[in-house]
Amino acid sequence: MSNLSSRLRSLCADYKILLRNIPSLTVCVFVLSVVCANLMANKELVSYKYVALDCGFVFSWAMFLCMDVICKRWGAAASIKVSLMALFVNLAVCATFALLSKTPGMWGEFYSTENPQVNDALNATFGGAWYVVLGSGLAFITSSIVNALLNSAIGRFVGEKGFASFALRSYVSTAVAQLVDNLVFATVVSKVFFGWTWTQVVICSAIGAVCELLCEVLFSGIGYKIVCGWEKENVGKEYFDFLEKQKRRA
Repeated sequence: MSNLSSRLRSLCADYKILLRNIPSLTVCVFVLSVVCANLMANKELVSYKYVALDCGFVFSWAMFLCMDVICKRWGAAASIKVSLMALFVNLAVCATFALLSKTPGMWGEFYSTENPQVNDALNATFGGAWYVVLGSGLAFITSSIVNALLNSAIGRFVGEKGFASFALRSYVSTAVAQLVDNLVFATVVSKVFFGWTWTQVVICSAIGAVCELLCEVLFSGIGYKIVCGWEKENVGKEYFDFLEKQKRRA
């Protein structure tokens, strides 16, 4: 029991120092992109036989770019820890929206249309379906782990210096992780509940991953400059010192 208590205290201290060391704007953008991607996944952006993109696509690249810069500076474990926190916040927001959608009040849009179906539709949209929340949560955390581990592994292989190294590890890990994300969500939600065929699942997941990768490529230069700034200013030193102390104690 004392050993478990000690591990919990160490984990809490780890999270506390990590979140204090990662710039707040990065964490804010990451968490907001996760919440917004989950919410906007309710609306189609492109829908064709083998091409299906929802509006969450607009935010998904930001999620992975944030994970890539965190992984580059603080490592795979830190990226996964922040992803778990973002998942928890997203689930809390979904639960809150679901509860508020059950309240008897009317949405503002109702008063401009006076159509009760508008109110019901908005309640259903913000309340969400449990299987969509389950599928998106499972897809997000699975792809986050894949992205962090693959990004870190490629970084050890190609080295840590230069934009080419950052780009290679980011592009490869993002492409694979986005494909995993799309496959998990399409299998859990679209295949089971919407009746997609396996052909649709695979092709739509692959096309979606390519589109999301292109956004990553477009904005990766910004991510690299951010990481270089952190390294130059030695951002995160307190957390690195904490990890070094933990190693010595072990």
